[in-house]
Amino acid sequence: MKTLFIGGVKSGKSRLAEAYILGQAGIDKPYYLATTEFFDNEIQIRVDIHQQRRKDSFITLEEPVKLFNTLENCQRPVLIECVSMWLNNLLHYQIPEADILQELEAVLQLPCNMVLVHNEVGLGVIADNQLARQFVDLSGKAAQLMGRHCDEVFFCSAGLKMRMK
Repeated sequence: MKTLFIGGVKSGKSRLAEAYILGQAGIDKPYYLATTEFFDNEIQIRVDIHQQRRKDSFITLEEPVKLFNTLENCQRPVLIECVSMWLNNLLHYQIPEADILQELEAVLQLPCNMVLVHNEVGLGVIADNQLARQFVDLSGKAAQLMGRHCDEVFFCSAGLKMRMK
């Protein structure tokens, strides 16, 4: 089963996704695949908050780029936190969009249960620079791809979730 939690920054999607997978995982401790690379102190503070909240409820894996290689032999439910940061990393390393979407499609085809967290970034204004527009466009394509492949999709806002699919 594949489940997507999508919403804006600080919408509660990570906390809701964590509670969801812990409620679904049964006796297996799920994986927490952290995709964030540390580019500045502010990102480190955000990561520290996430780590403190989840404590030892998960087996943490850290991989900022190669999701498929990390998950291809996955035997447990996995929470991918977050797809948006993974996209950011791949754009930073100048990976072509087609390759990014192909890898995401391959990840979504894996037989393991997964919960994906993704930022909704398409509800704002059109960005004034090319890289930001590229990220928003790629993020929207990735969201549509995940929406098609996921069995459940929840939109998150104000710490609440609304089932879309």
